[in-house]
Parts: sequence; C-alpha cells; structure tokens
Amino acid sequence: MKFIGISCLLLASMPVSFAASKEIIELQRDVAQLQDQVRSLQKTMDQLTVLVQQSLNSGDKTNTSLAVMQSNLNDAIKRQQDSVTTPVVNLGTKVDQMSEDFRNLRETVNDLGARMGKLDSKITDLTNTINVIRTPPAAAPPPTTGTTPPGGAGAAMMGATTPAGTSMPATTPGPATPPPDLKSGTLYSNAYRDYLGGNYDLALQEYSDYVKYFNDTEFAPNSQFYIGMIYFKKQDYPNALTAFDAVLEHYSDNPKTAAAHLEKGRTLIAMGKRDAAVKEFREILSKYPTSDVAPQAKTELRNLGLSTGTGTKKGSRHR
Repeated sequence: MKFIGISCLLLASMPVSFAASKEIIELQRDVAQLQDQVRSLQKTMDQLTVLVQQSLNSGDKTNTSLAVMQSNLNDAIKRQQDSVTTPVVNLGTKVDQMSEDFRNLRETVNDLGARMGKLDSKITDLTNTINVIRTPPAAAPPPTTGTTPPGGAGAAMMGATTPAGTSMPATTPGPATPPPDLKSGTLYSNAYRDYLGGNYDLALQEYSDYVKYFNDTEFAPNSQFYIGMIYFKKQDYPNALTAFDAVLEHYSDNPKTAAAHLEKGRTLIAMGKRDAAVKEFREILSKYPTSDVAPQAKTELRNLGLSTGTGTKKGSRHR
C-alpha cells in the first residue's frame, strides 16, 4: 500500500517538474542571447574606443603642427619687423639730426650775412673817408643873396625838433656859406672819426654842419644818414625817422638809399610801427635785391615771421 501511495505521489508531481524545466531552458536561452548581445556591444565599444583614440591622436598631431606653424609665423613676423623697424628708426634719427644741423646752419648763415653786411658797411664808410682825405675839398660856392632859415639848412635836413618837440619839415635850401677856415673834407673826416669813437654829440654837430654848409656835395647823403644813425643810437626815434626820410627824399638814388630804407625800417620797429617797417624791408628786396643790405632786410623779415620773397624790379648795387 505504501508503494502504491508513493507511486501516486510521483505520478502527481511529474507535470510540475516538467513545466519548471522548460521555463529554465527558455530562461537559459534568453540569458545566452543577452550574453551574445553584450559581447557584440562590447566589441562595438572596443571599435569605437579605437576610433576615438585615433581621432584624439590625429587632433594632438594637428594641434602640434598648428603650434609649430604659429611659432614659425611669429618668428618670421618678428624678424621682418626687426629688419624694417631698425632701419626706419635709424633713418628717422638721421633725418632729425639733419634737420637740426640744417637749422643751425641756416641761423649761422643768417648771422654771418648780418655780420658781413655790417662789415661791408664799415668798409664802405672807411673807403669814403679815405676818398675824402685824398680828394681836395670842394670850393665853397659864392655867397647867395637872401637869408638862411633859423638854425640853417642842416638843422632842417637832419630833422631837429622844435621847442614844442615836433619835427621840423625837411627842406632843400641851398647850402649856407661856411666859415672861411671850414673845409668839407676835414669836417667829414672829423665827424666820421668821432662817430666811430662814440662821441655822438660832437659827431652830430659836425655832420649837421656838413649838411648845413655842404648839402650839395658827394658826402652830404652819408652825413644825413649818420645823423639818423646817431639819433637811433640815442633812442631818439622820431628824429632818427626824420633824418632817414631826408636821405630818401632829398638825395634820391644815392649810395645810402638802400641802407636808409633798412635803418628806417628798424626805427619803425622800435616805434611799434610793424607794417610800415615791413614795407621798407620789402622795398629793399624789390628795388635793391643785390645791395649789401638786402641780406639784412631778409633777416629782419624772418625775425618778424614773414617770407623773404623778392620783387621783380631790378636795382643796381648800392653800398
């Protein structure tokens, strides 16, 4: 009976065991498929990893190449800059130095021109004095009828002032009769000697006497000019202006004409009359461009900040 009972139990449990085994087999098959898929994915991942690594390596090589190219380009640019900048800087320095040297040279030439003009003027005056000494004095003209204006012709010509302080108008009367012992050559020589020695009051009197008694002789324009120079040195600018005007008005185209224009211009500057002074300097460059005082007139214009263009009218050389 027991055997029969056990057999029944076994028979009853057999379908259950068979069903469990089938599910296990299916499960194992699914696991196997999953394992195949995992292995396939792993292989794909390995391939992707290799590709990514290759890409990274290629990127590193590219970056290295770009860095080398950038470095080479920077070096080339720097060399080019050095090769261009250094000569340009050196050239600029040389140009600046040449400009400074040229400016100094121009100032030196202007100064030399002014000094040469003064020296030439002194040489001319000395030559005139020698000529006066060598030339016999001119004979005094015969006495003229009539009266001489108060103060004599020389006072009017030299621009003496009236008691009220105004300049007397310049006139051109004939020369007054000189004293018997007064000679033109001696008077002029003494006046010039005193002028050079700085005895301006005495020289002024002597030049005034010369203009008074010998105003129609060769050295009358020179005497009138030096009267103006003495007034200028004494800073009596109104009388200096009158004296220089007398040279230009009463002794036309004389050896002191260009110099009278120059000193008149300087007198006008001292009086604050800039435009009138410029007119005198340009008159020299227009009418007397080859005169000895023309360089000095140019210097005066430059000092006023003006151009030194010359006119077209030619003039003879005046000393």
